[in-house]
Amino acid sequence: MDADVEYSPADIRARALGLLARREHSRLELARKLRQRGMAGADLEQVLDELAAARLLSDTRFAEEYARSRASRGYGPLRIRAELRERGIDDAGIQAALAELGEDWCQQARAARQRRFGAESPADLKERARQSRFLQQRGFSPEQIRQAL
Repeated sequence: MDADVEYSPADIRARALGLLARREHSRLELARKLRQRGMAGADLEQVLDELAAARLLSDTRFAEEYARSRASRGYGPLRIRAELRERGIDDAGIQAALAELGEDWCQQARAARQRRFGAESPADLKERARQSRFLQQRGFSPEQIRQAL
């Protein structure tokens, strides 16, 4: 975008609503995307505040949707927590989103392992270590990994 272009609050709002229409965004994500498009300053913060007040922008809703999506793809709580933190969600919001899921993380770890490696238990220590690394990268805790293996 051209650095000399001034965007009105209406332009910023229209662009923000276009992004929000595609999927939920956290406030940090939305601000980052709008800044990349050359929209910055007090007008940007004002528009974000207005969207949040109108409940069109909600970090809580974003965190719940994101956590649900990632859990359904076989990711564990540690990975989901880190990804939400990167997207500007505070610890209380992360806790609430993970609690809302009500997942049995040990069962999730078992299911992820079985999808990737089959129902058979690891035959030797080398294979056990390989499967353990996979689950660790997926964001499961050592206790959840132990129970899955």
